[in-house]
Amino acid sequence: MSFPRASKALARFTVLDLSRVRAGPTCVRQLADWGANVIKIEAPPGPEEPMGGPRERGDFQNLHRNKRSMTLNLKAPQGLAAFKRMVRQADVVVENFRPDVKMRLGVDYKTLAKINPRLVYASISGFGQSGPYSGRPGFDQIAQGMGGLMSVTGLPGQGPLRVGIPVADLCAGLFAALGIFVALLEREESGKGQAIETSLLQAQIFMLDFQAARYLVDGEVAGQAGNNHPTTIPTGAYKTRNGYVNVATTGGQMWERFCHAIGADVLAQNPDYSTAAARSKNRDALNAEIAVRLAARTSAEWVKRFNQAGVPCGPIYSIDQVFADPQVRHLGVVQTVGGKKTANKKNALRLLGQPMSLSRTPSRLVAPPPGLGEHTDAVLREFGFSGREIKALHKAGAV
Repeated sequence: MSFPRASKALARFTVLDLSRVRAGPTCVRQLADWGANVIKIEAPPGPEEPMGGPRERGDFQNLHRNKRSMTLNLKAPQGLAAFKRMVRQADVVVENFRPDVKMRLGVDYKTLAKINPRLVYASISGFGQSGPYSGRPGFDQIAQGMGGLMSVTGLPGQGPLRVGIPVADLCAGLFAALGIFVALLEREESGKGQAIETSLLQAQIFMLDFQAARYLVDGEVAGQAGNNHPTTIPTGAYKTRNGYVNVATTGGQMWERFCHAIGADVLAQNPDYSTAAARSKNRDALNAEIAVRLAARTSAEWVKRFNQAGVPCGPIYSIDQVFADPQVRHLGVVQTVGGKKTANKKNALRLLGQPMSLSRTPSRLVAPPPGLGEHTDAVLREFGFSGREIKALHKAGAV
């Protein structure tokens, strides 16, 4: 196969991607970036529908690198038949249709598992495949609200606040990918595929993590704490002479090191702040004491002082500052893939690579996002369609 693979790790697997928007493509990106043969299946454009548009924007480019695209009209009998023929040779199908839609199209798990019992079939929805909300359309911000995240985000008394990234979408996609990996591993033992289901709501609730445990185990209903950590004090964002820094202290020894670093050993000796419980009770007064002292120096000076003292600390960056940081550059989180002109008129894309490394089978960006249907004929040939059959599919409007 001439199409380059991003890694050898998953090169033996073929993935048919029916997903759209973000959660599904996030899931499939994990598979593509580790070398799976990912085929993004999209509806053919309508007679007045442009071929470009959002595909040229950074969001689409970031989600769909290392994949190929083919068009297939699943509403046409010939298109559906072609898809089912491809399913026979596939390892994974990923979809995020509403439950009723895939049943209507005839691409649900029970139908496809009869064609290929080894198929791993992942479904991502807003609220789950069954239950009273299963038919509702899902959206990240809705899941953030219903999953409790917005109730613990923001400043106290200023109302709920959404997080600045689509965390429910992203986590649902990542959990679906994890489920696929687990199912593929299990298939090596059983020889059988299975269905995987997750939703934005489930993913968001799971990501509450310790806040959920505080309620489920201890009966505490967390509220908004702004930049203050809800249980570890002092931990938060503090204004400096020229900006802000994040500081985190845990335990008595670190509290003492923190006080010494800011030239306030007197605070460590104050009984109002001597224990974690006391610091929690007197949080506002303590933060006021700290704020006065941190306003006297620049952010860079405090970052240096705290790190020398062994107190976790870091600057609060804007997005451009993130990518200028020397540690970020060293980690190589940004990779370049050539072949497409970008908004800055350069013949290369700079995108985020995978945030982990493997010593023998690393992931890399090898192919820019595909044009709509760019690989349709090539993919069909690989799945055994003859030239005559491909022509017939085009003639029928199935691709």
